[in-house]
Amino acid sequence: MNKTRITQKKVQKSSMTTENIGNYAAINGLQLYYEIYGEGKPLLLLPGALSGIRTAFGKLIPLLARERQVIAIEFQGYGHTTDISERPLSYEQLAEDVIELLRVLKVSQTDIFGYSTGAGVALQIAIRKPQVVRKLILASASYKSSGRHPELKTLFSPEFMEEALKGSPYEAEYMTAAAKPEDWHRHIAKVRTFEQKIQDWSADEISKIKAPALIIAGDADIVQPEHVVALYKLFGGGSLGELSMPTSQLAILPGTMHTALTQKTDLLMAMIPGFLEDGVAYE
Repeated sequence: MNKTRITQKKVQKSSMTTENIGNYAAINGLQLYYEIYGEGKPLLLLPGALSGIRTAFGKLIPLLARERQVIAIEFQGYGHTTDISERPLSYEQLAEDVIELLRVLKVSQTDIFGYSTGAGVALQIAIRKPQVVRKLILASASYKSSGRHPELKTLFSPEFMEEALKGSPYEAEYMTAAAKPEDWHRHIAKVRTFEQKIQDWSADEISKIKAPALIIAGDADIVQPEHVVALYKLFGGGSLGELSMPTSQLAILPGTMHTALTQKTDLLMAMIPGFLEDGVAYE
């Protein structure tokens, strides 16, 4: 195991209302970047493809941190975390990085909010190290590649992706946060390769996860609605509540495309605190 070291640097205030301290931990060959806000029970935030902390969760963090200790991270090559050029992106490796960070921070159990790619990492953590996960919030999650919208291949085509990202918040955040902003186009290509890989988890693997899950998707998301419902059922959802209320929950946000989901703070904050506080005790 690599020697782990934590350093700190103060980062400037953003549009988030709480001043934050940016931290780096030397984990698995990375200088993994994370930020911690608030106090209370831990809630780990895992971002989506190409997202740093601000583009994925900037509007949510001040709200979640009122009652929770929020730990937000940036994956390999994302935002402040530099890349390892010879190390491909994979759900298995990203999950191992997060698990090691939790060990370093002495967080024995946490709730996890994973968005898009982050939801896949959250699933992998729950399968690989179930004891560290109390509850899951899985936003825009797919457990089978076939569950994604068929037109997603258009979004990930080199021409469309490069053009669509010009002047975007994703590009702006990378240019501000990354140690080597000139690596932006190489980063896009690496993420595109990662996202185009077939990454499937079996129904058996998912159904063995004991942590309750709040499954969230937009009604115009990259994940097809029937796949979202199938995932919910694998987490024990779908029973008649009057006879047996499931511990997992399902929410389809109206008028919501993929990139807008974590910006719908009014809808999300109407459901997330209640889900997290209901039921399961911490170990």
